[in-house]
Amino acid sequence: MRVITGSVMASGLMLAGVAAGVVAQQATAPVARYEMRAETMSGFGGMGGGGGVGAAMAMAMGGSPKAQHMLWLDLGTSRAAADGKPKAEHFMPAGAKLGKSVLLKTPVSKPVEPGTTDFQRPKGRMLIFWGCGEHAPKGQPVVIDFSKLAAGQVPPGLWTTTVPVDRWVSPSSARTYGTWPSDDGKSAKPDSSLLGAHRIVSNYSPELSFSLAKDFMSPLNASNSAMGSGATVLRWGAIPDATGYYAMIIGGKQAPRGQDMMDIVWWSSSAARQFGGGLSDWLAPQTVAKLVADKTVMSPQTTTCTVPAEVKAAAPDYMFGTLHAYGPEESFAYPPRPADPKVKWVPEWTARIRHRSTTGFLVGVEGFGGASAASQQEAPKPQCKPKKKGLGGLLGGAIGGAIGVPTSGGDGC
Repeated sequence: MRVITGSVMASGLMLAGVAAGVVAQQATAPVARYEMRAETMSGFGGMGGGGGVGAAMAMAMGGSPKAQHMLWLDLGTSRAAADGKPKAEHFMPAGAKLGKSVLLKTPVSKPVEPGTTDFQRPKGRMLIFWGCGEHAPKGQPVVIDFSKLAAGQVPPGLWTTTVPVDRWVSPSSARTYGTWPSDDGKSAKPDSSLLGAHRIVSNYSPELSFSLAKDFMSPLNASNSAMGSGATVLRWGAIPDATGYYAMIIGGKQAPRGQDMMDIVWWSSSAARQFGGGLSDWLAPQTVAKLVADKTVMSPQTTTCTVPAEVKAAAPDYMFGTLHAYGPEESFAYPPRPADPKVKWVPEWTARIRHRSTTGFLVGVEGFGGASAASQQEAPKPQCKPKKKGLGGLLGGAIGGAIGVPTSGGDGC
């Protein structure tokens, strides 16, 4: 058994840049890539993992809903199963409380019926604000009028292009692909833990073995309070292993008849106009460090941010917020990269796990601000199967990202 117990690869498959005059090490793509994503969801944002109404009721009654633990597994290889029937199992440590193993299911492709589409043209406008502060600076908001866009067109400059979007393992990037959660009915338990030895065995990939030293992150608890000026102060308690924080709010102003939203308001805590894209993903620590330096992401020492008064004025009827705490990464490979850069690296497999903690909250509604930041506690954890959202849901996708529900970042779950 080949067990890798340390972090032997910085991130993914890309070789790091080297100084001028130093020979770059050559490397081949691995036969297999494995991805694990672990998330702790708390507050109203737990709706994606079994929270929702239950979370809302708990918060309305002055309590703090239990945190949910979410886990996604993806295996992709360049091989095919010899018998044409892919099978893969992830053997978990006993502390995971998931039985002997979980089965990674290979999806069966279904043909798309011609002429079907789920696109609905958004109505009204989108008003975009960004940055922490009591008042929005000159030049905000940027206004996007949906009536002036062609069907299916993404407004220019809406999504950030400066934050890298990872190319996760997916059916399109692998000859054979397996994923979990599937239809086995299993989910993480309130006392599940990822710590310890993991082993992935399949009939289309080399065997992978590694040991994890990082567990699910602590839950985030956020509170919000109104200032006399109309601004909203967000507060949260710093959590261990957080590499940075990012907050955003989706709000709205209803049309006079109360049937449709006339204005959709989107606010980001970034000091620059940075929205969507990789910011709603599981970002690598080195990526977060760069984003903290340019103030796209708040530092791990930050525990407060003021939402400008103009945001609430533009969205008087509804404001839903989310806060992400990006976390650590553990990466593994076999065989490890040779220390001598002149020796070509030919890995059989690579694996990585990334973490984040997310909370959601309703702004300005009593009982829906989350528990006080000082009262953080460790908490339990079920999970859900992520659902992808397309542009037909330009607004739906934005809201999905805001509440922390995993969406397709381009090539992944």
